[in-house]
Amino acid sequence: MSGNEIIMKIAVLSRNPKLYSTKRLIEAIKQRGHEGLVIDHLNCDIVMDDKGPTIYYKGEKLTNIDAVIPRIGASVTFYGTAVVRQFEMMKVFSAVDSLAITRSRDKLRSL
Repeated sequence: MSGNEIIMKIAVLSRNPKLYSTKRLIEAIKQRGHEGLVIDHLNCDIVMDDKGPTIYYKGEKLTNIDAVIPRIGASVTFYGTAVVRQFEMMKVFSAVDSLAITRSRDKLRSL
C-alpha cells in the first residue's frame, strides 16, 4: 500500500469465525489492506443513552468501525437486525441494511 491509502476497519457479524464464508471474507478484507474482525452479534450489548447509540462486545466498547458485513442466521434475525440497526444509527456503513434483512426473511414479501 502507498502512504495515502485509507485503511478501513471492517467487522463481519457472524456467529462462527470458523465458517468458510466468514474466513474468506476476512481474508479478502486483509488482502485489500484493511483490518477485518469477526463479531458474534449475540455477544453484543446495545446501549442507548444521552451520549447516543453504542455497542459493547464482550464488555469492550466498539469504536472506529467503518463498515459491517452482516451474516445473520435466520434463527437470530430479530437480535441480529437490532445490532445492525444500532450500527446504522452510529453512522457505520452496512453492506446489507437491517430493513433488507428483515424483508428477506418474510417469505410472502420476498416472493
